[in-house]
Amino acid sequence: MAYTTIDDPELYFQTKLYTGNGGTLAVTGVGFQPDWVWIKNRPDARDHQIYDSIRGVTKVIGSDRNSAEATVANGLTAFGSDGFTVGSDANVNDNGDSHVAWNWEAGGSASSNSDGSITSTVSANTTSGFSIVKYTGTETAGATVGHGLGVAPDVIIVKNYAVTKEWNVYHSANTSTPQNDYLILNETNATNSNSGRWNNTAPTSSVFTLGEGSETNGNGNTHIAYCFNEVKGYSKFGSYTGNNSTNGAFIYTGFKPAFFMLKKTNGAEDWVIYDNKRDPINKAERILRPNANTAETASFFADILSNGFKLRIASEAKVNGSGDTYIYMAFAESPLVTSTGIPTTAR
Repeated sequence: MAYTTIDDPELYFQTKLYTGNGGTLAVTGVGFQPDWVWIKNRPDARDHQIYDSIRGVTKVIGSDRNSAEATVANGLTAFGSDGFTVGSDANVNDNGDSHVAWNWEAGGSASSNSDGSITSTVSANTTSGFSIVKYTGTETAGATVGHGLGVAPDVIIVKNYAVTKEWNVYHSANTSTPQNDYLILNETNATNSNSGRWNNTAPTSSVFTLGEGSETNGNGNTHIAYCFNEVKGYSKFGSYTGNNSTNGAFIYTGFKPAFFMLKKTNGAEDWVIYDNKRDPINKAERILRPNANTAETASFFADILSNGFKLRIASEAKVNGSGDTYIYMAFAESPLVTSTGIPTTAR
């Protein structure tokens, strides 16, 4: 059996750095037409900006806030074949400032999905294991939503974007019963348990299940869900235990990571994002916090390796506290072994 079905991960995920000009800027070099674009101004305290092809251009929500969707005419104004275009909004195009954009390809144009009791609108890429799902809530416990992946998702990130509500995150490695639990992307909170989110029901190959909570199933409210399933050699969603040592935990992914996001689950700490473009050589230390609008900092050290990542910092509970538990989601720069069985170091 082939090690991976994706020899070139940059066809599906790409981190892009660019410098704002304060006017209109076409950001190219992504390598595909992105369906999910997550932008952060690096040096300034500015909100995270999340756009996707289903909600459409100029429609923004932010990982660091619980506010409803806003229309920003000078935000992201176009999805292009090799990137995207931004207008003069300082959150995405502040003159002279460096910005980072994390880009994922879903399935392009969305289609109706009637696999669940709630009809959804889905853009799915079953090769890379990523779908964007829009649906209208019913506030009925046990309602189901089709996700289009064909296998059960490992991560589901949901925002009720019609009103002010927290982001809710399902992660298959969060606890021994992840369907009972959730994390909040825009907060530092530890793992919470509440049947109102996923109705204590694990997702299946066709649907995920909702409780009656308005965060994931607000009656008459529109929601967006970003769904991921693990793809060998391309993505990994797991957990690890910290040890408070410079010889910290090693997390095997089976690929050289291009991006990884971490969150302590047994206590209150920031979410943390590393990527290979802001830190192209080890040590990786440039951190952005999805739950906060703070500027980039350089302090939480890790090594990005050919087969995973290793924490290299002590006394930092955000990523490596002694005995603390963490979940992560990671995407590849290159697989450890190609689809033909050749190690990438041998190419």
